[in-house]
Amino acid sequence: LQTGYSVFLVAAYRYGELGQVYPIVRGSVPLLVALGGFALAGQRLTAPELVGIALVACGIMGLSLGRGRASVTSILHALATGAIIAAYATVDAIGVRAAGDSGAYTAWVLLIYGALLFATFVGLRGRLAVDPHAPETWKALGGGLFALLAYGAVVAAFALGPAGPITAIRETSVVFAVFIGRLFLGEALTPRRVGACAVVALGAICLGYRP
Repeated sequence: LQTGYSVFLVAAYRYGELGQVYPIVRGSVPLLVALGGFALAGQRLTAPELVGIALVACGIMGLSLGRGRASVTSILHALATGAIIAAYATVDAIGVRAAGDSGAYTAWVLLIYGALLFATFVGLRGRLAVDPHAPETWKALGGGLFALLAYGAVVAAFALGPAGPITAIRETSVVFAVFIGRLFLGEALTPRRVGACAVVALGAICLGYRP
């Protein structure tokens, strides 16, 4: 699941901007979980969940339609990434409790993930060449370290509390993505984009929170 997540996320970023792709990825996670539970498990949707579904749907449409919208290819890859995240978050929430040790669980996941990701890259590209003098190599290393720290923090949080509120708080990151995209990538920071991301974040909180 982690390897599939990486492949689809990179594809989404290849065709779209961070400030558009990331909110769609993160917002679709609780949306798909709620709709999946309703359609497949017969779960009844609460009033906050219905409000959350409406908000996330409106926010994603705000990023996907009209002038300056994300490309269809990017949107489809982002939605697929969101579905994979929903799956691996469920697995992590169950797995870390079964393991009884969040550190050991995280280490094993990352070890296997690293091996599978390397094999996948070689399978798709034919070979892996690393230039230690290239600035892109150091950017990739820094991004990888932040990703490891973030994943470890989330797994540790799953071990300490219920998954719903933790997932809800995590989704507020879509707002930060817009400003990071502007500061470091020079992406457009329009009121519409900021507003759409805020709507996605609020909807995700409504969907994910469990008192």
